[in-house]
Amino acid sequence: MRLAIYSNNQVSSLAVTREIKSALLAKGQDIIFDDQNPDVVISVGGDGTLLGAFHAYSNQLAHVRFIAVHTGHLGFYSDWQKDEVQAMVDSLLATPGKTVTYPLLEVTLHETDGQVIRELALNEAVIKRSMGTLVADVYINGELFERFRGDGLAAATPTGSTGYNKSIGGAVVQPSLAVIQLSEIASLNNRVYRTLGSPLIVGPNETIKIVPAHEDGNEIISFDQLSQPSKHIKWLELRVAPEKIAFAEYRHLEFWHRVKSSFIGPEVD
Repeated sequence: MRLAIYSNNQVSSLAVTREIKSALLAKGQDIIFDDQNPDVVISVGGDGTLLGAFHAYSNQLAHVRFIAVHTGHLGFYSDWQKDEVQAMVDSLLATPGKTVTYPLLEVTLHETDGQVIRELALNEAVIKRSMGTLVADVYINGELFERFRGDGLAAATPTGSTGYNKSIGGAVVQPSLAVIQLSEIASLNNRVYRTLGSPLIVGPNETIKIVPAHEDGNEIISFDQLSQPSKHIKWLELRVAPEKIAFAEYRHLEFWHRVKSSFIGPEVD
């Protein structure tokens, strides 16, 4: 088995990384640490670390599985805590394990010079402007749906629906549904300007196209935690990606259990 460990630089995460490596080497099994072509990627940190691991290996999703060990503040994707390293290693080596897969978001950027850039997002993609109001036409399956005016638009996957999407009023979506959700960020709605004013969810065979009305190129596009200004964006297309992310299901926590523990917590008598 080829393993890669992707950790943040926090002291606790680095300590857990060393503990994982020692526990694996102590087993004396056929383990190869390979950061280039792993079979399993172990993320050590919080959700931000897992997002970094995803983007580092997004071109190998066909054969890579992920395991998340939680050492940070937020661990929505994590199945294991930092004091469960030995149990995680035992489970990893005992059986090949099953996998659970989650949908991803595909973003295709069309630039004014004709260049086309394809990106994947595990949580969401967001379009804003560096200054001022975003004005953009929103098309669904090639038909104009609305002209949006506001701070920005966010498209989220089902697993990403519990993150930024939730904070701007989006719905929490079960990840067995291969859909994407488009939510408005502080839209302008009055007797002159109108938008739908609520999130919308599209299926795996539908496409959302966003065409900025500005020509000054001050839009900012972000994919998960990666942001970049875009001086040449002509339009972008959003759809459910054909790829999925796979997590090793040695002890995978059910989605609604994660939602409850993350946002509601234990019941109080």
